[in-house]
Amino acid sequence: MSSNVWPPVLTNENANDREARLAAEREAKRISDEIDRALEQERQELRKRRPQTKILLLGQAESGKSTMIKHFQLFFCPSQFAAETEAWRTVIHLNLARFVNHVLQVLSTAGSASGKSDPNVRMLQMRLSPLKQVELILSRAINEESPSQLSSPTEETSKPTWRPRAAPEVSIRGGSGWKTLMRRRKGSTAAKSPSIPDEVEDARQILDACKDDVVALWQSSILRTLEEEGMDLHHHARYFLDNAARVANLSYTPTTDDILRARLRTLGVEEYRMTMETAAEKGSDWVFYDVGGSRNQRAAWASYFDDVNAVIFLCPMSGFNQRLSEDGSVNRLFDSMELWETVCKSKLLANAMFILLLNKADILYAKLKAGIKFEDYVASYHGRPNKAEYVADYLREQMILTHRMCSPKRRQLHAHVTCAIDTTVMGAVLNSIRDCILVIILQQTTLL
Repeated sequence: MSSNVWPPVLTNENANDREARLAAEREAKRISDEIDRALEQERQELRKRRPQTKILLLGQAESGKSTMIKHFQLFFCPSQFAAETEAWRTVIHLNLARFVNHVLQVLSTAGSASGKSDPNVRMLQMRLSPLKQVELILSRAINEESPSQLSSPTEETSKPTWRPRAAPEVSIRGGSGWKTLMRRRKGSTAAKSPSIPDEVEDARQILDACKDDVVALWQSSILRTLEEEGMDLHHHARYFLDNAARVANLSYTPTTDDILRARLRTLGVEEYRMTMETAAEKGSDWVFYDVGGSRNQRAAWASYFDDVNAVIFLCPMSGFNQRLSEDGSVNRLFDSMELWETVCKSKLLANAMFILLLNKADILYAKLKAGIKFEDYVASYHGRPNKAEYVADYLREQMILTHRMCSPKRRQLHAHVTCAIDTTVMGAVLNSIRDCILVIILQQTTLL
């Protein structure tokens, strides 16, 4: 028998012994392969049956739910977040174009109502008029099925009356798959720019040509005057106007901060499926349901309450001096408190973990610093300091008390004060939320 060959060759093996040995080896390999296939099938079945982590995001419209989803992607699914950069560029450009068109309309309406017209403003209006077409193009780009829903809502009204209305929102119907749509269009374009649809490329060219005029409009003194008269310039798109020269540039690529500040309102329910990439839960599937927060959409919430691991409720603290867009008689903060009470009382959510995020701390701080008094809108706060940390503590106490009094059974509540555009603060909050959710999942699967 040679000692240099493996497997060893039997020198005294006859033909019958060799055939018997080879048959035994084939049978052993067959059995081994069957075991491997059975193990792989079992792994696949386990993967299919693996429980998904289901998280429900609740809160009124503009409470920050969509931004929270982006934060989860950024920290726990970074490759997915990076893959959507190009899709968000289109949304950011639409945010910018729509708000500029809104400002131009307000200037036109104010001038018509007063009978006065600034020649410099008239010139800017003329030079920036192509942005109406940009808004229409970009609206179509993110909503293939029903572009009319998003087509130029900033058309001028026939009757010139000065009213400092809020800027219209960029919105999308839940389940429309707009990000997939943008990625599908990638590559189906002209040779001059193979990664961008022709129309969107044209819109970017127009924005680039108009960027100096956008900057001039934003820096004009007439806007400061309109703000003093009641126009709300503290809009989410203000950030993009402050950075208009960079954002409108043809070579623009969105930064993380840009994507977090981009606004796209969800109409209906949007489902986000994330395969987690971080160590503790790597490979597990987390499903987030972002449900529309306006009053006419809340009736559909209950159908998503079943089999939910956690509820994240966002309360925008900065809404204390605002009214609901769908009902001007209702204070936004009071509506959020009532909504919290309703959610806490739900028996369908009795076994879900509750996470309360007192959001938009940065805007609350700016409003109080500007001299707006919280007690003027919330009588029960009378006599307390008009400082953001005191207001946040007060709201936290009130909402924790509501949770304790209204919950169908005793359960833990995790409350955090957040600023959805501060990645440092949100990183710490999200890690805490992730750990809490992992613990509750282990408890629900009797592993802990």
